[in-house]
Amino acid sequence: MKKFYIIGLVFILICAMALVGYGTYLNKAGENQITERMESRRIPLQGDIAKFRSIRPVLTLDTVNLYSEEMADAVALIDGRLESAYVTKNSNVREGQVIFTIVNEEIALKIQQADSSILRAEAQLAQAKSNYARYTRLRDRNATSVEKFEEAQMSFQASEAALMEARAVKQQLLVQEARQQVVAPLNGEVLIMYRQPGAYVTAGTPIALIGNFQRLFFSLPLDNRTAQRLSVSRNFELNFHNSRALRKAYDTDYAAGNLGDKQVFPVYIREIMPALSEPAAMRKVLFEVDNRAGLLEQQAYGGVDLAETVPHRALTIPLAAMNDSSHDTVFVFDGETIERRKVEAGADDGSFIEVFSGLAEGDIVVTSASKGLESGMKVTVNLVGGESRGR
Repeated sequence: MKKFYIIGLVFILICAMALVGYGTYLNKAGENQITERMESRRIPLQGDIAKFRSIRPVLTLDTVNLYSEEMADAVALIDGRLESAYVTKNSNVREGQVIFTIVNEEIALKIQQADSSILRAEAQLAQAKSNYARYTRLRDRNATSVEKFEEAQMSFQASEAALMEARAVKQQLLVQEARQQVVAPLNGEVLIMYRQPGAYVTAGTPIALIGNFQRLFFSLPLDNRTAQRLSVSRNFELNFHNSRALRKAYDTDYAAGNLGDKQVFPVYIREIMPALSEPAAMRKVLFEVDNRAGLLEQQAYGGVDLAETVPHRALTIPLAAMNDSSHDTVFVFDGETIERRKVEAGADDGSFIEVFSGLAEGDIVVTSASKGLESGMKVTVNLVGGESRGR
């Protein structure tokens, strides 16, 4: 009985060991299969080919500071009281147009005094001239002394100088009288009325602000590579993301035919500094905006798109291929794996972005979301149009 018990126990132990061995075998085989499957597994991704395309780059600006080169104050040139205003706010004026008059009563009185001084000086000059002529005749006949002749001559010269001085004083007063008229310093629109009739002003006091917003300007700093493909007089278009941006700070008038928030403003490059012929890493590009629609003013605007009007050909990839907002890395597919690569990119049109370096025509870039991707991963790439790359 004991013999059969030992035999049974041994048999059970053998079976248990066999089961453990078989389990170990199955586990090892399963791990090998998983490893083989993981090694042969390829992540499906979307992609596109770097190629030359015609694009119209669009630069989105958070803020653009527009300014006018034609803004100036109409200034009082003398002390006095504002008597009349010939314009109102938003009036259109021409350079040199009289827009206010100032009354300074002292000037009129001083002009009368100057007239009296001129009359006295003229009478004295006439008398001195007659006396000088008489002593000249006497001298010619040796009928007078040299001293008397010279005294008459000096009196005549002094009277001439006195008359010239009196006339100069009046001329100065007439200049001051003319300054009682305040004129527009330039062609434009009355933006602000600082003073109203009845107010007393002193010389140098601003009376009104005159501005011309038909042409506005802004500048952008650009790196040399981007600036080199630009040129003076190159045309662009400026538009705004929403109508709330087109607020008025000076309450200027709108021109007929404007399209409101659908208005597209013609822009051209006025100057590039330093000039493209001079070496520089960064340049300032000055833009001029055609604002004859009257929708814009001198101020800062947010949410602006600046787009080139004429497309240009460049090596491009889809904007979706960029890994982050810095637009300096992409994943490139080599036929089996992907590689993270640094690139130098330029402007984009919302769909495609130009690439200056880091890629060649024909390179395949990944356009799928890049989160979780690493260099060396085996992938298959489905290209735009349905073509698939990778085993």
